[in-house]
Amino acid sequence: MQTPCSALKGRAALGNPAGRFERQQRERVHDGWYEEDTDAPRAVQEVLPEQARTIIARNSSPDVPFSQSVNPYRGCEHGCIYCYARPSHAYIDLSPGLDFERRLRFKANAAEVLERELCSPRYVCEPITLGANTDPYQPVEAGLGITQRLLEVCERHAQPVSIITKSALVLRDTDILARMAARGLCHVMVSVTTLDDGLKRRLEPRTASGAARLRAVRALTEAGVPVGVLVAPVIPMINDAELEAILAASAAAGARKAAWILLRLPWEVRELFREWLQCHYPERAEHVMSLIRQSREGRENDPRFGSRMRGSGPYADLIARRFTVAARRCGLAGEGWPALDCTRFTGATRPARQLQLW
Repeated sequence: MQTPCSALKGRAALGNPAGRFERQQRERVHDGWYEEDTDAPRAVQEVLPEQARTIIARNSSPDVPFSQSVNPYRGCEHGCIYCYARPSHAYIDLSPGLDFERRLRFKANAAEVLERELCSPRYVCEPITLGANTDPYQPVEAGLGITQRLLEVCERHAQPVSIITKSALVLRDTDILARMAARGLCHVMVSVTTLDDGLKRRLEPRTASGAARLRAVRALTEAGVPVGVLVAPVIPMINDAELEAILAASAAAGARKAAWILLRLPWEVRELFREWLQCHYPERAEHVMSLIRQSREGRENDPRFGSRMRGSGPYADLIARRFTVAARRCGLAGEGWPALDCTRFTGATRPARQLQLW
């Protein structure tokens, strides 16, 4: 079926709307005097360094299973239309739309700052999550190696790490992850949104295929790394029918745990997703949004703790029950999932208990 709009190849966002903090609004208009170059918007790519002053972000949210995270990148080349991190690009006066996918920032001194923070006498060891905001293994990581250097610092100081990714590039660091896992210092959660390659190309265009992610699950498992699968986000009438199939395929690949998250639409993501729906699924767009509102107590986004990840109401309850049944049947309910070991940490410098005489 011909889509009613012009989607850019390899990009999920259809435009570059101004962020909510910008004072000026810009609109691209074709005046008819020349042949419009439709390739131009996707040809521009900008990857610039930042110097981080601090690197460990802390949160007290009851909805996430970690209190510390490190994010090596701002923006994400994967370009997932649903990404809840898109609004963060507005903080640096860039658009949560195409800018988020094309104009990236990397924290060039991330490893050095992390080492400094781990060695502070005030630091108390708790697991650190890589990938809480943008993917630490997005394509630019292959050349920059920021995540790899962060892992080397964590291994050196026995700092436990949990990784969230949807990239097969994680296999590059299998040797580091395997050594850390052998000491109880590492988990990996692979996000599997769909097994349909056609949907993947529209929904998250520059990510690895579902099959490639499952191969990564198998390879990491064979290397001794505890691997779980995150079915996220579950989108009504888009990928929800795949829930059981994803869990079954993940279990067959060796995953030991699974979790799920309902689609969230904070800030600018709401309009970006609506535009994407109208482009690719115009015949069901309103039904999708209706189910989202039914799961968010009449709203299109619910930021409240306790409900923002799962939703409420009949549709959300049905997804929760389906997930619970399928996860138990596939052995992915989390029994036997190993805890990360913080007792091995050697990073923080501590003063001697007694001054030395000689």
